Amino acid sequence: MSGPYATAMLADLGAEVLKIESIGSGDLSRLFGPHVADESAYALMLNRGKESLTVDLKHKAGRKLILDLAAKSDVVIENFRPGVAARLGLDYDGVKAVNAEIIYASISGFGSDSPLAGHPAFDLVVQAMSGLMSITGQPDSGATAVGESLADVSTGMFASSGILAALVQRERTGKGANIEVAMLDSVVSMLLTPLSRLLYTDEPIRLVGNRHPETYPVDAFDTNDGQIVLVVPADPMMAGLAAAISVPSLIEDPRFATNAMRNRHEAELREIIANWAKTVTSEQALRMLAEQGVPCGPVRSLAEATSDEHARIRGIVREASHPTLGTIPVVEQPVHFGDQSHCSSQHRMPRLGADTDAVLGRVLGMTATEISALRDAGAIGNETQMQDSQEAQ
Repeated sequence: MSGPYATAMLADLGAEVLKIESIGSGDLSRLFGPHVADESAYALMLNRGKESLTVDLKHKAGRKLILDLAAKSDVVIENFRPGVAARLGLDYDGVKAVNAEIIYASISGFGSDSPLAGHPAFDLVVQAMSGLMSITGQPDSGATAVGESLADVSTGMFASSGILAALVQRERTGKGANIEVAMLDSVVSMLLTPLSRLLYTDEPIRLVGNRHPETYPVDAFDTNDGQIVLVVPADPMMAGLAAAISVPSLIEDPRFATNAMRNRHEAELREIIANWAKTVTSEQALRMLAEQGVPCGPVRSLAEATSDEHARIRGIVREASHPTLGTIPVVEQPVHFGDQSHCSSQHRMPRLGADTDAVLGRVLGMTATEISALRDAGAIGNETQMQDSQEAQ
């Protein structure tokens, strides 16, 4: 889902995104649950702000349509395994032949020049192979997957940022670009903390659960009604922690005088903080820590994080329109542009293939007769007609 996430980022920023999907089934995200009526909620989140066209890429006329659209586009993004686009004649060279200034982005699991190029890549596979799982989880749980498709999301973000940079470069030089982003590379590049230990020291990388692997106390603690986290990243901040938990001896104890010593005596320091945390509520603990300038926060559910006052003011969950579901919630990119409103006012969630006819008419100037001929030949889908019939009923 790296490609769809990248284009969702660009749609959030105002790009006109034409999503090319398989006739009848669409992309894989449309199969993922949960489902609302007959629509995948996951696909709704990924496809915000796009227009959906269904095209048979194995059909000669279908491939010509893609090249005709590419000739009028700024960017083409493909998310096939390496080699597939070339076999279809839709790789960088094929598209560049019709649009010399095209910015072409290829997203795959491992990259075209990797010995793993043909290996199937899904998020969990990449989390495992990148080492991310090996540094995630509690010491007694073993390697654990992150609770979101981080490989897909991060790759999509890197791809979208590369595309934006290429657009700036083209504005300055007039030259297009051939961009490649691999999921495995994307995840590894984010693991700065464990990589700093791996590449610069001989010390082993440990599975440490919620605590920071290099700094203590940076950890989670149970209160008598929930769980909180606190962060003491520097020696001077220990005085604030000592005052907050009413253990002034902490700042005089040589075991906790420096970060190196606190790491060495982590178990003892953790016990002191944990014993205090169990005597207070989360609200009390957070107030006491905040009063002393200690960074802290509650461990909350996703429902809590998306429904509080912060979420409302910042517009984390916004609204979009769907042709059959009506107004639905959507979470878009978090970048704010001063007084400018988010782009969500243009956001709509396309049904599979619903925009095929409109886009071919608007972008390529095709007539209804020409579009009908393509449909009769099997080059494009007939989902538009089917959905119009269903909605009329």
